[in-house]
Amino acid sequence: MDLEALEWLDKLILQQTGDRLSELQRTLIELVCQGLTYPQIADRYGCTEGHAKDVGSDLWKLLSEVLSDRITKKNLRVALLRHFKVQSIQPQVEILGFVGRGMAISQINALQTQGHRVIVIQGGGGLGKTTLAQHYLRLQGFEVVLELLMAKESQNITPAARVVEEWLNHDFQDETGLDFGISLERLKRHLRQRRVGILIDNLEPALDGQGQFLPHHRHYVDLLSVLASPQHQHQGITLLTSRDRLCEPSITVQHYRLPGLAAEAWQQFFTPQMPIHEVTLEAMHHAYGGNAKAMGILAGAIQTEYDGDMGAYWQQSQNDLLAPTDLKNLIDSQLHRLQQQEPHAFMLFCRLGCYRYQDIPAVPLAGVLTLLWDIPQHQRRPALVALQNRSLIESHKGAYSLHPALREAAITRLHSSPDWLTAHTQAATFWQDQAASIQTTQDALGALEAYYHYLAIQDYGKAGRVILKSRLNQWNQHLPLGSTLYRMGLLQPLLSAIPAVLQPLHNDYTLSELHNILGDVYWITGRVHDAITSQETAIQLSAQALTQYAKNPEHAKARYYYTMLGIDSRLSIGLYCLDLWELERAATCFEAVAAQVHGTEYARWAEKASVCLALALSQLGQSQAAHQKADAIYHTLFFERPIENRGSAAYFIQLLGQAYVNLGRFEIAQALFEKALSFSESSHYTQVQGKTLTGLAIMQRQQGDYATAIATHHQAIQRLENLGAKCDLAEAYYQLGVTYQATANPESSVGVLKQAIALFEAISAPRQVEKVLATLSPNP
Repeated sequence: MDLEALEWLDKLILQQTGDRLSELQRTLIELVCQGLTYPQIADRYGCTEGHAKDVGSDLWKLLSEVLSDRITKKNLRVALLRHFKVQSIQPQVEILGFVGRGMAISQINALQTQGHRVIVIQGGGGLGKTTLAQHYLRLQGFEVVLELLMAKESQNITPAARVVEEWLNHDFQDETGLDFGISLERLKRHLRQRRVGILIDNLEPALDGQGQFLPHHRHYVDLLSVLASPQHQHQGITLLTSRDRLCEPSITVQHYRLPGLAAEAWQQFFTPQMPIHEVTLEAMHHAYGGNAKAMGILAGAIQTEYDGDMGAYWQQSQNDLLAPTDLKNLIDSQLHRLQQQEPHAFMLFCRLGCYRYQDIPAVPLAGVLTLLWDIPQHQRRPALVALQNRSLIESHKGAYSLHPALREAAITRLHSSPDWLTAHTQAATFWQDQAASIQTTQDALGALEAYYHYLAIQDYGKAGRVILKSRLNQWNQHLPLGSTLYRMGLLQPLLSAIPAVLQPLHNDYTLSELHNILGDVYWITGRVHDAITSQETAIQLSAQALTQYAKNPEHAKARYYYTMLGIDSRLSIGLYCLDLWELERAATCFEAVAAQVHGTEYARWAEKASVCLALALSQLGQSQAAHQKADAIYHTLFFERPIENRGSAAYFIQLLGQAYVNLGRFEIAQALFEKALSFSESSHYTQVQGKTLTGLAIMQRQQGDYATAIATHHQAIQRLENLGAKCDLAEAYYQLGVTYQATANPESSVGVLKQAIALFEAISAPRQVEKVLATLSPNP
């Protein structure tokens, strides 16, 4: 047995068992194939005959399992040569049911060996680009394999920032940064540490006519630049599939044009399934250019409609399909036949085009069947089975999806049919009902899918209300979907979804709450001035609504709703001003809220406003007033109406703790910080954890425990950097710089204070910059 065959066998065993052949096992294979006996092998290797027999017996069993063939000492040479000959046409992937791509695997392997880190597998629709890429990545034994399936329609493509967030959250168990640059840096770290294989599938919808990324998807250039750089990869590779050539001058990629499958591969695919009529098979292969997707569709049609009679099928179909030879024409023909023979299945196929198959790549069975609202219950499953039998739908663990090319055909037909509005409405209702509560990221993304359906049919009011629908979440809070999304760190969907409906809604009642949520999203991402503008708009819209509903007693609920929104937005503006160090404006906001809600049913906002005002007064140096306000609200929260053990209270508890630190009352501050940490850790509220640790570090510094303070500062910075909360991170760096100053460490102090300045400048907070510069001024 030659060395190449032995290395192939060793690699195959490694892939399936995780172990390589031992030296004795390799010797046994080589010498048995040469015809040597056990005594001769034992003599050459230097072991006993009994040991050689024992190892040999176990080896034949191992090879039988790996090759799915009975292997013995007598048939070893013949069997191994037979299997190696097959793999020379299609290496190892035959085990996975993958045919005809041995040469492609070898050529991609060669490109990777030459140092290419990003390879574009280019070719027409249905050639098998995705299948080839997936199998190649599986063969390489990567520690992590990431897949991104691009949407077929450009406007539905997931932004690159969302993609990176998803990879970090779910594949690397890392918290995402809210700034794309931070997320890319985090991704680089993981790529350097682990062998990662990446597939970006169906790239062309993101490209313009020149093969460059569309303006609103330019972040993909940054992502691919990272993936293409050898210094950011640990023997990893990124495969892209595309019908179009990628022509971005700043990205180093290698194109590999995928040919159609050879006629031998088609014959190997069809042979186990039906009798082969070689002239017919050759004609079909020629007509469809060896298209892999066509191959699967044809096999399904022949088996289902013609009982495996290839000749009869081709006699009826060749006049429809010989002229057009690409996949689109094949799909058109298949769908025409489906419509004639299985009208319910055809109807279902077209309606399935309404789903995006993007953030949620496959639709549960209930989501499929809900699209058959107008046919009897007992006929629904057969319609789905008809699609499966014709390879027109893909399934995995009870969830279903359309290949992008097939979805294109489906949605084109759906758009021109009377079912367009109803299909989207049914799908939206399914997603809404599916998410009874939000416990996971997938729950949240599934609930948000309803938004995209309403957006597609231009029902902007319902699209907005999807974002505002309240559900119980993982923190045991009833919050609007938008609020839950940003607490989970899923900010990118909201940054695009909310603005998309604001203009079309005009005076819709949902506008004020949408602006309120968008304000918080802007705030967390460091766009503080945009956040203030959003909240001011929410206040204005709420006031207009209150004027409209002022006189009618039947509108008491609406009046409560809009009054509450106005109060919440004003309180939010005050919090944003604290981060800008506009303390007088912040105090004015809090005083206005307290005055507005005094003696009314909005007591919980009075408590929040009192906490915030106590902090603002302490920062303004108004110690007496701050003492009075802090003590009063402390007594209310912890003695009159004790706070429940829930994360929603943690934010304001740590604010009160900060006020007591400023007032030098460390015992109460310590207790408040401990409670805030307990609440925030149980609810995974990272922002509150970071802010609380910063408060603790300030207190430790003021108590003279500098070593502990510095350690606590670094804990806070780590959490806030992972989150990407720019305002809180800037303050954390500033406070660390002050602590370094107190330890007479000017070099470290200057460094972190400059970092604080850069962050404060990024969020346009000039008063914060002045504050830091004033701290820096004693330093040269």
